[in-house]
Amino acid sequence: MSGFEPYAELDGNYSDARATACPWPVARDLLTGAEVYWLSTVRPDGRPHVTPLIGVWADGALHFATGAEERKARNLAVNPEVVLTTGNNTMGEGLDVVVEGRAERVRDDGRLSLLATAWEAKYGPEWHFDVRDGAFASGGRTALVFEVRPRTVFGFGKGALFSQTRWRFS
Repeated sequence: MSGFEPYAELDGNYSDARATACPWPVARDLLTGAEVYWLSTVRPDGRPHVTPLIGVWADGALHFATGAEERKARNLAVNPEVVLTTGNNTMGEGLDVVVEGRAERVRDDGRLSLLATAWEAKYGPEWHFDVRDGAFASGGRTALVFEVRPRTVFGFGKGALFSQTRWRFS
C-alpha cells in the first residue's frame, strides 16, 4: 500500500453543509499517533466483545498483540472480522476514526522484529518485546500479533463543522 491514498468521500447526510471530506493523511496521522485503540470482535455465540489495547500503525495496517488464550484471540480464531476505533471523548473538537477490516496473524520473525521496534519506540522500554517462534515474547509470556488492513475507514469530525468521511480500500 505504499503511496496509496484512498478516496475521501463526505457523507452529506451526516455532515454540516459547509464541511469538507477529511484528507486521508489526517486520519492516518491520528491512527499513527493514538495511544489507545478499542477493538471490537464477536464471540463464538454472536455476542460482541470490546476491549481497549495499544497498537502500531505500520505499512498501511494497524497492528495489535494479544495472548493466545485471551478472549479477543479466541474470538478471532472463529471470526477474524474486526472494528478498531480511536479518537477523543469530546464533542467540541477532534476526529474519531473507525477502521473495519480482517485481523490476520503476523508470523514472519523479520516483520515481527520491525513491529517490536516500532512498539518500543512508540510506548517506551516497558513495552520491549523479543521475537520468538512467530510471536512477541516478554516476561515469560507470548503474544500473538495481528494486522488489520483497512477495508473501510470512517472519520467523524467534531466541533464547529461536524462531518462524516469514508475512505474505501481495495
